[in-house]
Amino acid sequence: MKKIAFIILFVFSQLFAQDITWTEITSTYNLPDGVKLFSGERTSPNLKIFYYDVNLNNPDIAIRPYITNSIKIVPAFTKAVGAYGAINGGFFATGTASSYSSVVYPNAVKSQNVTSITRDGKLYPVTRSFFGQKTDGTLSVDWIYHFGGDVDDVYKFDQPLQYVSNDPNPKPAPQKVDGNMYEDLLIGIGGAPTLIKNSKVLITYDEEIMWGSGVGNTNRDPRTAVGYTNNNHVIMIVANGRLAQSEGVSLPELADIMLGLGCVEAMNLDGGGSSQLAAGDKYVSLPSERPVPTILAIVHKDSLGLPKTATFEKIIDTGDEAAIENGTGWFETANAGFYGETKSLLHSLGTGENYYEIKPNLPGKAKYEVYGWWVASSNRCTDTPHIIKHSNGIDTVHVDQSQNGSAWTLIGSYEFTGDSTESVIISDFGTQGNYIVVDAIRFVAYDKIETSIHHQSHYIVREFKLNQNYPNPFNPTTNISFTLDKLTNVNLSVFNSLGQKIETILDETIRAGFHNLVWNGKTLSSGIYFYRLSANGFNEIKAMNLIK
Repeated sequence: MKKIAFIILFVFSQLFAQDITWTEITSTYNLPDGVKLFSGERTSPNLKIFYYDVNLNNPDIAIRPYITNSIKIVPAFTKAVGAYGAINGGFFATGTASSYSSVVYPNAVKSQNVTSITRDGKLYPVTRSFFGQKTDGTLSVDWIYHFGGDVDDVYKFDQPLQYVSNDPNPKPAPQKVDGNMYEDLLIGIGGAPTLIKNSKVLITYDEEIMWGSGVGNTNRDPRTAVGYTNNNHVIMIVANGRLAQSEGVSLPELADIMLGLGCVEAMNLDGGGSSQLAAGDKYVSLPSERPVPTILAIVHKDSLGLPKTATFEKIIDTGDEAAIENGTGWFETANAGFYGETKSLLHSLGTGENYYEIKPNLPGKAKYEVYGWWVASSNRCTDTPHIIKHSNGIDTVHVDQSQNGSAWTLIGSYEFTGDSTESVIISDFGTQGNYIVVDAIRFVAYDKIETSIHHQSHYIVREFKLNQNYPNPFNPTTNISFTLDKLTNVNLSVFNSLGQKIETILDETIRAGFHNLVWNGKTLSSGIYFYRLSANGFNEIKAMNLIK
């Protein structure tokens, strides 16, 4: 009877709570375009609450979690990582850096949501909430489970394990077959419980075994939450609580507030004494002064540490016209692991009279990374000269070809203009070892290439060509590149050794020029696979070797 009376009283108080009055306070702090900060107040019951509105449509703005081994209050943490602003993150052991909630960086799981919880001496497997962003920018709140320590071990489920309050019976642990791998996961942070799912309030407090945790459901407390809108804005909110001027909010209230701010999905983070919102190194919310090990921060997009996107790539192999042999005495290696269709070439050490010159004929002025590929062996030269003739002069880099074979190794970054005098020379003038190796050279640019009309017309692609994948063998990713001489529909598919199609990588209309993509064979077993390019009547098949 008392429980029923409490629920009625709680619902009654919720219905008669005043609306929150919001005021934008962005100009008070040093925040970039795309980030707005709001302060909210009400007097019955008393509440002081703040939220960031982060517009991820701004190409310079991103969000990401951070975790530290040295716990910090949120303003100090924000300053330490150079963020614009931040809120506290997920749950942890108070006074320590031991996180109980997931923290996912690009390509790395730094902390995991708990996979089980002890209640009344029993071990309860559990799926808990996770706010994540994929590499294409897609946001979501999901119930996840870690099956290991890698990003590929994060699985999400359509619903949490179906516990009820004070459930006496632990459920079986989740199985991969019941969920889906969280593909293309970029960043994320864990918490609990989910507040909003598919634009509806859905508080999975019991299902995520929050009972017995010390985190209340219907009581008013300091709270922290994160959610997102359907127009790609992230809402990061903190409510002051346990104060005369601000009682805090319950989880149902918090969900309603997030829904009112346009969130289509949202999740609770650690609250109570951990709830903090900072702008730079300044508190915005009333400080609790509790140091925390994790934050969710607003940063410049460069802070994500994403791999650069190449604007140009060109690979020249020993069998290409642009690879010019000079001198005599060159012979093919018997070793596997060479690039493309032509074997690596060897030459004994000499005086520099024998060399290969690679003439890249690049499309225009830019900074290019230069990579080398060779077949390594114990008898290879350990100081093979690579002479780079670039727009600012000549550099010689000595490369140890006894190591790092059958993979692209960075030689250096140089400015080229596309002049005919530019080249890379691999010379026999080494001093250590028996043989120098010549195989493939790769040029990659990441910036806009300055081209003249002359160079543009000179660099027109006049053929369809499918290149050999690299690296090959590979595990589990490899690059597949091709060139097109005109706009056309392209189909790129992978087949097993029985000729059965296992994946269509690409099936769309593509512009003329050079194209490169990365294929991931993580779900396949070791073996020989074939990839086929079909475009405008052109068909070519090449083999690749997946080794795990």
